[in-house]
Amino acid sequence: MKVIGIIPARFDSSRFPGKPLIDIAGQTMIQRVYNQCKHAGSLHEVIVATDDQRIFDQVKSFAGNVIMTNKNHQSGTDRCAEVINNIQGFDIAVNIQGDEPFIDPQQIDLLVSCFANPQVEIATLIRKITLQDELTNPNKPKVILNTDQEAIYFSRHPIPYFRGVEIHQWLEKTDFYNHIGIYGYQVDVLKKLTQLKPSKLELAESLEQLRWIENGFRIKTALSNHSNDAIDTPEDLQIILKKYFN
Repeated sequence: MKVIGIIPARFDSSRFPGKPLIDIAGQTMIQRVYNQCKHAGSLHEVIVATDDQRIFDQVKSFAGNVIMTNKNHQSGTDRCAEVINNIQGFDIAVNIQGDEPFIDPQQIDLLVSCFANPQVEIATLIRKITLQDELTNPNKPKVILNTDQEAIYFSRHPIPYFRGVEIHQWLEKTDFYNHIGIYGYQVDVLKKLTQLKPSKLELAESLEQLRWIENGFRIKTALSNHSNDAIDTPEDLQIILKKYFN
């Protein structure tokens, strides 16, 4: 089973333009993500997929693998699909967020381990929610699972809903899970996903994985204990710098 790790990286961002090139203690964010991925033993290749010449040149400057992709892609999934349409010989593609400079390589290996079962089409990671603000934060999508640990729904709202119980008591009633935004796909499945039209649930929640579920694809989950630090805004960058470099 050959696995390629793909890091979609676009320059334009409504909340933080140019964030792949921001400096984090002497290295750009895209370089830090790339280096973390190279430490994942399950990946046979790592490549950055970008639509911007500045990012392309930056990756080349630290001898990284990079490919220029179409500017019109609506999601990282579409960008990953373009890569696997141009680079043959891989069975599994892993879509790695380009804004998590300290992603744990063991998380990538955990995700890839899901594909030891050849029936797994798509895999992703989840983490148990322990704090109330994680439960109610709409920027941290929640997920509910079936008995096979497959995702059956994602939402920005806390799910499941506990009728007759104050929300501050919900964490005492059952386990809630946050979704960690890293995906693995069988290559043939990834190609099929990009042919699907946006779905009603996806448009309502602004979560593309709901499109896959609505169309009958199964998403295997694995439980991670690692807390991921994503940089979405300049304020997030300051928090990261204080956490890791003070």
